[in-house]
Amino acid sequence: MSKVSFVNVPPLPNMPWEEKPAGYRFPLWRNSTNPIIKRNPTAAVARIFNSAVMPYEDGYIGVFRGEQRDGVPHIYLGRSSNALDWNISEEKINFTDENGKPYMPEYAYDPRLVKVEDTYYIMWCTEFEGAAIGLAKTTDFKTFTRLENPFLPFNRNAVLFPRKIGGNFVMLSRPSDSGHTPFGDMFLSESPDLTYWGKHRHVMGKGEKWWERLKVGAGAAPIETSEGWLMFYHGVSHTCNGFVYSVGGAILDIDNPSVVKYRCENFLLTPEEWYEEQGFVPNVCFPCATLQDGDTGRIAVYYGAADSYVAIAYTQLEDVVEYIKENSHTVDS
Repeated sequence: MSKVSFVNVPPLPNMPWEEKPAGYRFPLWRNSTNPIIKRNPTAAVARIFNSAVMPYEDGYIGVFRGEQRDGVPHIYLGRSSNALDWNISEEKINFTDENGKPYMPEYAYDPRLVKVEDTYYIMWCTEFEGAAIGLAKTTDFKTFTRLENPFLPFNRNAVLFPRKIGGNFVMLSRPSDSGHTPFGDMFLSESPDLTYWGKHRHVMGKGEKWWERLKVGAGAAPIETSEGWLMFYHGVSHTCNGFVYSVGGAILDIDNPSVVKYRCENFLLTPEEWYEEQGFVPNVCFPCATLQDGDTGRIAVYYGAADSYVAIAYTQLEDVVEYIKENSHTVDS
């Protein structure tokens, strides 16, 4: 078997990393100092979780879901030198329209952050006569220009691919209904200009296995590899004690990412530690971002834990791809 490798992934030698614990059998393992962001990180914010980070300049930058002390979620900017210790802004991000006028969402949660060419894009869940996708761009993390909402309500869990495919921007999302998304399939859409969206394609539905039988949703931005697009997503089960969110893995075709090449029938990570099982919403592991080092194949997965904390898990590219392929079941994709 040829060795799997990253494509278009630069070196990132200072990313967080811990070696797999001796005797550990599973493809993702937790950072030993989790959670890396705890409760009440600023005076105005009670909890930060379900947030996205990426390298920027000589350190790291992130967009963070901050649950304000009035209960309303908004997006806050954070900076770090090591991607572990974060300085979170006291003020939420101020979005403007294309003319520089204030254009703030009523609420904003579960942001993703993706760089495409020379521009950084933020996607989040926003109010648009119901839950919908918000979209904004920045080149300097000083001014943030909000764009038109890509889709009608109801929709969540949007993330752009980190490069254009066939000349178009490509976005994953999960259309839903107005409730707690009992309908939960993942779709792909394309746009030449981030305004007009089409070529909608079904990617994958809820799984046959119990851990993702209720719904699935895109997580971190897909990672380009020699095997295809590596995607970490969340799968949800419905138990007698409520929902359980776990981390899953799949590999999409590099040229036509609506095609699922491999889909792991087992979860890669599920709530087991206190900070995942105990919190504002218990039993949640919700991936939103990754960091990866092009030289070593290391991947750090950032995930929200129990709607209360930010945590990290680690894996090696070759190991996680092999695990997904060895445990692949794509019949229901």
